[in-house]
Amino acid sequence: MKKEGKSVVVVSPHPDDETLGCGGTMLRHTDQGDTVHWLIVTHISEDLGFAAKRVNQREHEIECVADQYGIATVKNLEYPTTRLDSEPIGDIVEAVGKLFTNIEPQIVYVPYRNDIHTDHAVVFDAVAACTKSFRYPSIDRVLAYETLSETEFALDPDVGGFNPNVFVDITGRVEKKVGIMEIYDSEVGAHPFPRSEGAIRAQASLRGSTSGFEAAEAFMLLKERVS
Repeated sequence: MKKEGKSVVVVSPHPDDETLGCGGTMLRHTDQGDTVHWLIVTHISEDLGFAAKRVNQREHEIECVADQYGIATVKNLEYPTTRLDSEPIGDIVEAVGKLFTNIEPQIVYVPYRNDIHTDHAVVFDAVAACTKSFRYPSIDRVLAYETLSETEFALDPDVGGFNPNVFVDITGRVEKKVGIMEIYDSEVGAHPFPRSEGAIRAQASLRGSTSGFEAAEAFMLLKERVS
């Protein structure tokens, strides 16, 4: 009997976080027959000072990226980018909660709480509030991903830093991950810019050498229910 796939939701504060943090893992999920949903929390708009051409380009990028991953549904909460810390956290929690209730995810991927970008911290807190088993009983696993240009630049000396305890083999999927990231043309730069092809490959190689794979992505397991 064919095993039924998992329901997975990847939460990204901004488009590109999902690819930097768990692009190879997303490809694994879809290859394995899992249903992957993508929740984007912020957006750009003309009201925020972005040119109409740039706004349209970003929407096209999101469509292309979703198609490359084979994502089942894409939801953008359309909060203003870089300004999440000025938004009522209760409203964000409510929006995330509604989505989780509708799609009933079993696996949730979130940004690391102590990334340098405040949008990432707010998104983590909102998602964490929506993982209580008595309200969202479908959720079995919650994992935090690392985001190049955000996770490694955190400076708080009182925080231990990103300490992964889960490593996912993405051997054979690095090329496609790099290709998908290149869809975000304005977000990618040349080495030593952290969101570069070289940095993505180096991180995959480093995480692979840590875990005994040719290439890997790393996560912090925050919650797991085993039935």
